[in-house]
Amino acid sequence: MHCQRQICEDIPQVLDSDVPGLAERPIKIFLPRLFQFFQSPHTSLRKLSLDSVNQYIMLMPSALYTSMDKFLQGLFVLANDPAAEVRKLVCAAFVQLIEIHPSFLEPHLKNVIEYMLQVSKDTDDEVALEACEFWSAYCDAQLPYENLREYLPRLIPILLSNMVYADDDESLVDAEEDESLPDRDQDLKPRFHTPRFHGSDDAEDDDDDSCGIWNLRKCSAAALDVLSNVFGDEILPTLMPVIEAKLSASGDEAWKDREAAVLTLGAIAEGCINGLYPHLSEIVAFLIPLLDDKFALIRSISCWTLSRFSKYIVQDSGNKKGYEQFDSVLTGLLRRILDTNKRVQEAACSAFATLEEEAAEELAPRLEVILQHLMCAFGKYQRRNIRIVYDAIGTLADAVGEKLNQPVYLEILMPPLIAKWQQVSNSDKDLFRLLECFTSIAQALGTGFSQFDQPVFQRCINIIQTQQLAKVDPISAGVQYDKEFIVCSLDLLSGLTEGLQGGIESLVAQSNLRDLLLQCCMDDDTDVRQSAFALVGDLAKVCPVHLCPRLSEFLDVATNQLTTPKLNETIAVANNACWAIGELAIKVRQEISPVVMTVISCLVPILQHAEQGVNKSVVENTAITLGRLAWVCPDLVSPHMEHFMQPWCISLSMIRDDIEKEDAFRGLCAVVRANPSAALSSLVLMCKAFASWDEIRNGELHNEVCQVLHGYKQMLRNGAWDQCMSALEPPEKDKLSKYQV
Repeated sequence: MHCQRQICEDIPQVLDSDVPGLAERPIKIFLPRLFQFFQSPHTSLRKLSLDSVNQYIMLMPSALYTSMDKFLQGLFVLANDPAAEVRKLVCAAFVQLIEIHPSFLEPHLKNVIEYMLQVSKDTDDEVALEACEFWSAYCDAQLPYENLREYLPRLIPILLSNMVYADDDESLVDAEEDESLPDRDQDLKPRFHTPRFHGSDDAEDDDDDSCGIWNLRKCSAAALDVLSNVFGDEILPTLMPVIEAKLSASGDEAWKDREAAVLTLGAIAEGCINGLYPHLSEIVAFLIPLLDDKFALIRSISCWTLSRFSKYIVQDSGNKKGYEQFDSVLTGLLRRILDTNKRVQEAACSAFATLEEEAAEELAPRLEVILQHLMCAFGKYQRRNIRIVYDAIGTLADAVGEKLNQPVYLEILMPPLIAKWQQVSNSDKDLFRLLECFTSIAQALGTGFSQFDQPVFQRCINIIQTQQLAKVDPISAGVQYDKEFIVCSLDLLSGLTEGLQGGIESLVAQSNLRDLLLQCCMDDDTDVRQSAFALVGDLAKVCPVHLCPRLSEFLDVATNQLTTPKLNETIAVANNACWAIGELAIKVRQEISPVVMTVISCLVPILQHAEQGVNKSVVENTAITLGRLAWVCPDLVSPHMEHFMQPWCISLSMIRDDIEKEDAFRGLCAVVRANPSAALSSLVLMCKAFASWDEIRNGELHNEVCQVLHGYKQMLRNGAWDQCMSALEPPEKDKLSKYQV
């Protein structure tokens, strides 16, 4: 049976394949026998047989599909098995079924929910953990929420009880770690840099506890978070009495209950905000003193919970009382950043980074004290937490931008960072966060970074050269290849380019960056190519002259990214390559013409499938690049416009007002002037695109739009123009009135 289970886990598809000499697939022969073992008196046989069947829920072979009633009957028989490991597997089966094939459970849903309620408070934590996965899975399944509503008054207290730290929770041991204890190697989790992506990126990480393993406490908190987002304020009457009771529990022995209550407030901060908002001031006022609690885990969870409310704390800072409370939260988090406990340091730094993102320029008046605290932490933290300080510094730079470019701030910020920069070797992975941190600082300081630019630029070049050599000859390079060093260095060079603008020109001129960059654009790793094309686009904006000697090669390799048969798997690379082509086009103008039609043939299908889940930024960049190509080569593009006008106009109307949108609309006007009849069938959508502007501030473009609209008004006779206008919404007509049509 052990061998059978191992096969089912490692290569389940083998048993669901035709075998010469057998009339049926092995899985069809094995399943009835496995179901029989569900009733074995031997625990090991019950466990191994159920575990074997569970491996097939995801694949759902026809043999299991047609035997689902027998499987469910077997699960109900095993539901109250005396062996915890069997009950855990029963829970795992129900969780998988609700995730993948919820329709199988619908006829039995009440019984299943009753059972999962029971085992969510099982005396065995592993069983309870598996059971608690069910509630989030249910909310994600295509099942009516109404079926769960009646159970909430019983479910919520169970989840809250599970959120209290267990006596053997590893965090209780970690919480005692003083800052003076060096980090162990196993404490330093591997981390991965996210390559530069031109466009919006909505990825968020709201994990309250990045340390340790997934456990019952975290799973229950996650389930409560999901439930609060589904049911909103209606869970508050059940929740609040329990929270208030736990918070009011006094004495050292009750600290775990108080901590769980604070965690609960953080878990429901998003889903129940409408009901909590009227009481937000009191909630925050209650949480602030907990930042100084004697128990480290209460201090750390209070940091996280305050960060969950940070958006609303910042929103309310416009009035005197709200401003004072915002200031109290900010100074409280800064105090905890200098806590002596490693766990609290981590929580405070992460919470402060969240507050920075929300507060943005509101932080400017407090920059000196913020920097003093962050750099003090930088000097005292061990390796694991110093990585979070890098993030907090980078987030601060992103938040306040050029306001950071003051001598008094740079004197606090830069010397320790430069010292660390000189101390860390080119093969030390701690360099990743430092490179990311410098990227944000360079972008924020702009030309103010010029006093630091030469050594930073040169080191990035050296790292890329060394890693490219290490890829083919690690012995000669003296280091093992790691693409992360290349990606981080490329992104820092992009940050330098964005910050220094034309000031980067002399550095590029004196380096071999062009050749290194072209090599990176042809790398077999998608992350390297993604960052490389981002840098191509950034350089094209400020010093295209240094790309021109190998322009045709850059254009060919960029175009190749759009013709790959597996575009969905490399969409981020295609996005950046597309954007880079557009940036090059408006700088080199007619020199782009050899690849125009090839690029357009790749862009049009992306626009045509824009409503089928294609990344929003990819669609926007596609529409903009198509517009830029149309602007510089209207004679080449206009004969083909009837093939893409409709999806193009729809995509253009979705783009926010900025310089890139201006370029795209210049292209639209150019091709319409060149071939007005081809756009007639898309005139309504074109008018909607023109109406998508809040205001065209560029006078030339405004006049071009006027000319296009007036041209069509004169062309369309016998009420055809009025018919076009009648297809527009009233707000769209109002927008077009600016053009006197």
